[in-house]
Amino acid sequence: VRRAVPVGFPDQQRPPRRVFFSVLSDSQFRAAAGATLGGVAGGLLISIVFGTVVGLVMGRVPTVERSLRYYVNSLFATPMVAILPLLSLWFGYSGDARLATVVFAAFFSVAVNTCDGARAAPVEYLEVARSFRARGFRTLFDVVLPSSLPYLLAGVRLAAGRSLVAAVVAEFFVSIPGLGYYILFNSRTFKHNEAFVAVIILVAVGVGFDALINWMTRRYLPWARRSG
Repeated sequence: VRRAVPVGFPDQQRPPRRVFFSVLSDSQFRAAAGATLGGVAGGLLISIVFGTVVGLVMGRVPTVERSLRYYVNSLFATPMVAILPLLSLWFGYSGDARLATVVFAAFFSVAVNTCDGARAAPVEYLEVARSFRARGFRTLFDVVLPSSLPYLLAGVRLAAGRSLVAAVVAEFFVSIPGLGYYILFNSRTFKHNEAFVAVIILVAVGVGFDALINWMTRRYLPWARRSG
C-alpha cells in the first residue's frame, strides 16, 4: 500500500500537540483568530443590547408581544445556513456578512429569554414600584430588568454558542478571513493538525465563556440559584 502512495503524500500526520504552539505563534493564525473573535464579540454585543430592549418591551407590553411574537419565534427557528445566502447578497462578501450572521444567530436567543424573564417578574416587586409611583421606563429598568437577569444570562449563554457557530459557518460559505476559512483551507491542503488546533481554540473559547457566565451568576446573582 505504501508503494502505491505517491511520494510526498502526507500519509502520516504528526500529533496535533507537536504543532500546537507553532500554530499559535503563526501570524496568519492570529489574524484569523482576531477576525473571528472580533466579529463574534461585536455581533454578540449588538445582540445583547437590542435583544434585551426588545425582550423587555415584548414581555411587558402585550400589544408589542402579540405583534412580534410570531416573527421572532419563526426567525429564531430558521437555520442560519438558510438565511446566509441572503445576508451575503445584502452585506457583500466581507466581514459585514459575518457580523450580520452572528447578530441573526444571537439576537433571538437573548430576546426570547429576556421576554420570558420580563413576563416572570414577581408581582410583589411591581406592586411596590407602583406604591412608590414608579412608572414606565423607571419600572422597566429598575425592577423588571434586574429580576430578568437570570433569564438574560441564560439567553447570552445560548447566544454565545450560536454566534461562534454562525461566524465559522459564514467564513465557510463566504470564504472570508477567519478561523472558519483557516480550518477549511488547511483541511483541503491536508494540514489536518493545523485545522484541529483551530477547532481546539474555538472549543476553548466556548467553554471559557460558559465558565465566565457561570461565575457571574454565582458571584452576582446568588439569589437566583437559591430561588431555583
